[in-house]
Amino acid sequence: MMDHTHKAFDTDLQDLARMVAEMGGLAEQQISDAADALDRRDLTVAQRVIVGDARIDALQRELESKSVLTIARRQPMAVDLREVVGAMRIANDLERIGDLAKNIAKRVVVLDHEFRAQQVMRGVQHMTELVLSQIKDVLDAYARRDLAKAVTVWKADEEVDAVNNSLFRELLTYMMEDPRNIGICIHLLFCAKNIERMGDHATNIAETVYYMIEGRPLVDERPKNDTTSSTVVPFDA
Repeated sequence: MMDHTHKAFDTDLQDLARMVAEMGGLAEQQISDAADALDRRDLTVAQRVIVGDARIDALQRELESKSVLTIARRQPMAVDLREVVGAMRIANDLERIGDLAKNIAKRVVVLDHEFRAQQVMRGVQHMTELVLSQIKDVLDAYARRDLAKAVTVWKADEEVDAVNNSLFRELLTYMMEDPRNIGICIHLLFCAKNIERMGDHATNIAETVYYMIEGRPLVDERPKNDTTSSTVVPFDA
């Protein structure tokens, strides 16, 4: 009976890990598609991102229900409990990442097709690549229980912040040079801020992986270099 209980619990944990992996893959695709829609002003891709967010939301709810049921049935303790709680926390961050990608897609439909700030768009693309790399690495750290990789992702957030700060200054310049650019630049500021927030959620996941492995929170001060938070706050989905 005890062996059967252990096997059943292992199956539950595998199911949770599978759902986290599926959510992670969908979130990565949503980010990539949202950035592509923004760069090419592609309304079809943008709409696909908006619709696709529902799948991530559904998976998050499914994972949460599975986690609660697992805790009720198995009554896990110590490292086993951290596994279940960690999966729920990671799923919440991935769901928020999906929301932020959807927010970017929603703004694509109102952007002016005639405004082309190539330097800004290159910066957005670069920041997207950095964030996608963070998310891929932190999900790999979760799958492999790789403490060192999780800490590396946690420390990498400053680079994303630096690009966001640069984009912020560039867009302010465009607005000061020509007031007609203000509307479009504000939308792009929100898009850049959404991408920066995705990086924050990646570092949240890194902290969760650390907690799952070590059994204690990562208490060091998070490296942060964002100077735009008090000025630009992204809309919630």
